[in-house]
Amino acid sequence: MTEPRLRIAVQKSGRLADRSLELISGAGLRVMKGINDLLYRIENQPIDLLRVRDDDIPTFVADNVAELGIVGLNVLQEHFPDADLESMIVMRLGFGGCTLKIAVPNDVAYDGPQSLEGKRIATSYPNILGRWLKDKGVKAEIVEMRGAVEVAPRMKIAHAICDLVSTGATLEANGMRATDLVLKSEAVLIKAPHAPPPELAHLYDIVVRRFDGVVASTGAKYVMLNAPKAHLDDIIKLIPGADGPTIMQLAGRDDTVAVHAVCQENVFWETLDKLKAAGASAILVLPIEKMMK
Repeated sequence: MTEPRLRIAVQKSGRLADRSLELISGAGLRVMKGINDLLYRIENQPIDLLRVRDDDIPTFVADNVAELGIVGLNVLQEHFPDADLESMIVMRLGFGGCTLKIAVPNDVAYDGPQSLEGKRIATSYPNILGRWLKDKGVKAEIVEMRGAVEVAPRMKIAHAICDLVSTGATLEANGMRATDLVLKSEAVLIKAPHAPPPELAHLYDIVVRRFDGVVASTGAKYVMLNAPKAHLDDIIKLIPGADGPTIMQLAGRDDTVAVHAVCQENVFWETLDKLKAAGASAILVLPIEKMMK
């Protein structure tokens, strides 16, 4: 009898592909390349990675071909503009960040969404753009394109574009500037509408829990320090992103306690200087390799 296997749909190539594999490896799942690039297997768990086009990932998951998928929020929202996305999203993954923005030629005046009234706008995201225009009360013609959207104004195909912006270098090279924000996107973990088969339920929970631990530990730091009891409240306020630090009495020191805290924010040298000035001593900041809530 064939062993049941959990299936995770991931991007075969593109800006999320490598980071998705890093997330999976960071969760202790050893990736093995298959006989082709479309199917990878996990060596230490009964899991298959379905490596497909990013546009296909929402469909694979929605149709229960895969129990889980890693995809950009922009792709998910474009495919299911009227769906309750929060019911599909298991967690936001904190990588693959980008913005979908309106952009116009540098020599064109732009005074907000109303400047687009009656204009032609080229985009690869007609559903997202259509909803945004409707919300803004703007009537404009949407020109759907599947690539090189930034050349549309120069080719007289459209007056403006709606496209993904990361650094803005592509827009600058084409004599354009970004204006209004349409959507802020990042990679998300999505789930199939039906629960996994009973024989896969435990593995499913393990994968989700490990992914959550990887995301939670990314950029997190573990801070340890000694603090005089008289200045404890002031010192705790200075620890960035600390939620309920652990306070322990130091042996042989009635006036000083040890403070341990997990920080979800960056801990800069300036923060250490402030902690020192407030009376903290023996300050240690350590990276967190793994964390499980």
